[in-house]
Amino acid sequence: MKFSIFQETRQGGRKYNQDRMGYVFSRDALLLLLADGMGGHAHGEIAAQITVECLGRKFQREAKTWLADPMKFLQEGIDEAHAAIIRHADQKGMLETPRTTVVAAVIQNGSACWAHVGDSRVYLLRRGQVEAVTRDHSRVQQLVLQGLVREEAVAAHPDRNKIYNCIGAHIPPQIELSPRHRLQTGDVLLLCSDGLWGPLPARLLATAFLNDPLAQSVPALMTQAESRAGKDADNITALAMTWDETESAAGSVSTHTLPPGEFNSQIDPPDGAERFLSDDEIDNAVDEIRQALAKSSRPGP
Repeated sequence: MKFSIFQETRQGGRKYNQDRMGYVFSRDALLLLLADGMGGHAHGEIAAQITVECLGRKFQREAKTWLADPMKFLQEGIDEAHAAIIRHADQKGMLETPRTTVVAAVIQNGSACWAHVGDSRVYLLRRGQVEAVTRDHSRVQQLVLQGLVREEAVAAHPDRNKIYNCIGAHIPPQIELSPRHRLQTGDVLLLCSDGLWGPLPARLLATAFLNDPLAQSVPALMTQAESRAGKDADNITALAMTWDETESAAGSVSTHTLPPGEFNSQIDPPDGAERFLSDDEIDNAVDEIRQALAKSSRPGP
């Protein structure tokens, strides 16, 4: 695989940064992750961090060197992250479980597929056009689908932050899976929190990557989002990947020399933030969750 990749997160005007992001790749597969901890519930950053760590760890357990079933991986991984958050909240005696959105994409064999819960988005951008975008699990998105609100008015709508589907709630998440999308040279896959897409129109996101490398275009977009949102700007997080870049491009990656079974991972908390689970704790939690799911799926006597 050949691709360029760049990620960045900013606190905006908020007291804490509850967004988390990261990526992991093997020789033949790439996982992109972004989670936006929900500020309306306590410790959303915990839910976001557990989510990206669980999915990243699962990828390293199963991608040898590719995933046998990316769709199944995304479905199971998000379910396991949800169960790990509930388990963590119970063990810590939390009065309320922390909650988060998530969007995760797998790229392998020249195709991309993704899954999401909540209103963090994936954009597939091709030659200055929006080729595909996720559909928010929000009250205002339902109004858009009903023809009662224009897409351009979503960012300013008073119900924009009312999310009806998330990870960490007592009701299990309803995971929306995309079909596979065949990638073309120069395609950009952009994962972002609502702090980025909210203030910026889709046409601006689509054209931002036409001329500049990711290391310039992503920070420029984030600065525009901060400026438009003003002092109340939300946390702003973006993770962008350009497919099949030349190896001379800034931030380019070629995985053909990576030995089977080895990984390159960039899933670290923002500067100053802590990890909430060790690698061993993540492995143990996932093992327990998988065993419990297996028992619950067995037919009765």
